[in-house]
Amino acid sequence: MRVNSVLVALSLSLLAGVAHAQSMAGMHMPGMAPPPAKAPAKADTPAQAQAAPATPSPAPTAEMPGMAMDHPAAHDGHDNMAGMDMGHMGHMSMSGNLGTYPMTRDATGTSWQPDSAKHEGLHAMLGPWTVMAHGEATLVYDNQGGPRGDTKTFIESMALVAAQRALGGGTLTLRAHGSLDPTIGKSGYPLLLQTGETADGVHTLVDRQHPHDLVDELSVTYSHPITATLGGFIYAAYPGEPALGPVTYLHRGSGAVSPETPIDHHWLDSTHVSFGVVTAGLVFANQFKLEASAFRGREPDQHRYDLETPALDSGSVRLTWNPTRDLSLQISQGWLHSSEQLDPNVNQRRTTASATYNRAWANRNWQTTLAWGQTANRPGKKLDAYLLESALSFGPHTVFGRAERANKDELFAAPSPLGGRAFEVGKLSLGYAYSIPVSTHFVIDLGGLVSTYDLPSALDVAYGRNPRSIMLFTRVKLR
Repeated sequence: MRVNSVLVALSLSLLAGVAHAQSMAGMHMPGMAPPPAKAPAKADTPAQAQAAPATPSPAPTAEMPGMAMDHPAAHDGHDNMAGMDMGHMGHMSMSGNLGTYPMTRDATGTSWQPDSAKHEGLHAMLGPWTVMAHGEATLVYDNQGGPRGDTKTFIESMALVAAQRALGGGTLTLRAHGSLDPTIGKSGYPLLLQTGETADGVHTLVDRQHPHDLVDELSVTYSHPITATLGGFIYAAYPGEPALGPVTYLHRGSGAVSPETPIDHHWLDSTHVSFGVVTAGLVFANQFKLEASAFRGREPDQHRYDLETPALDSGSVRLTWNPTRDLSLQISQGWLHSSEQLDPNVNQRRTTASATYNRAWANRNWQTTLAWGQTANRPGKKLDAYLLESALSFGPHTVFGRAERANKDELFAAPSPLGGRAFEVGKLSLGYAYSIPVSTHFVIDLGGLVSTYDLPSALDVAYGRNPRSIMLFTRVKLR
């Protein structure tokens, strides 16, 4: 079946889900209020306004009106939340950006993850605003094996600040995201089999991961209820992330602990830094989200400190379904205009599908993501990539792994006889991290990983027969 047909079929299933949810209107859904027992009171927040009519005020509980606890998965089945620290506002969080679901569902751009996903960061009230901050810096020793490998020690980092308030019966969210990765250098860090973007505007980066830009997101999101079960939203960013692909690997719980970038990054989520994005969408019954974006299709250039010329020359559509608090599914397709700086006459159709499962209990959390991406260059080849990654945290320990397979046609350039040929390559990474709390809001991770590869014999001369790579890291982060 053609992918376009799949997208149409899923869109039709969304409408079927609407009809089904109408018939289930009397049932309580996660993130929505139960049926009313008397006339509703005036809503105090956009989250309350977008929910179904409120019940009479219950006895005081730990949760504050309009605020979601940052670990909703840790519910013990009774009126209180298991393991909840009520000592300070740092453990309170905002409502969902796009609806009345828990804020833990919101991830990068307008993407969704499971409601039960772990949420980290500091929160505070500043007048009518709820403010959140999160950040981390990771010192990495990187040793990529084989003839094409290299060694480097570097620091990668990210910082996120968001603010949310009620406005005009809806919810306004401002967000800024950035990184000091440009200090790594234009050529980034060694990473076998990684391809994409450029360091000098002339040559494609091969076996290296490019640094991210100093400013990755400056966005404004406004959502507003339309009916008791339907809400609309608009997201505008410069730069920002369009509705294409799964949650960016930097913020996926299944992959965020790893200091290395997936080698299929440019099949799944490389549009997370697009200079010019406008997204509009609908959220139904706090389960379904259908959205479309106009954005700049060109990937960032080698000048990582600047803001590039904005444009809305490309488009995408994404359907997301969160059927339970532990599962998030998405399928998306994008049409990218002149996405590659070094191949300006090539356009690309990108298609992705992913499933993320998260399970949280006691002091444990387990998240797994399965994803597929396809790039169809016009003119050019149609190439596929697959990813399976997982991270299990228990107490201070985290065990994580990632298996990938991708068809790569940028590993060699002319005049090499292998130039332009597509090779199916595989990679398996396994790692471990140990977390040490150093204060109320800071934690240090100590960890490492080892990677092995599955390569066709034609690549033995270039990469060696059995290359191995290792990374050791120390991370400081807000929690």
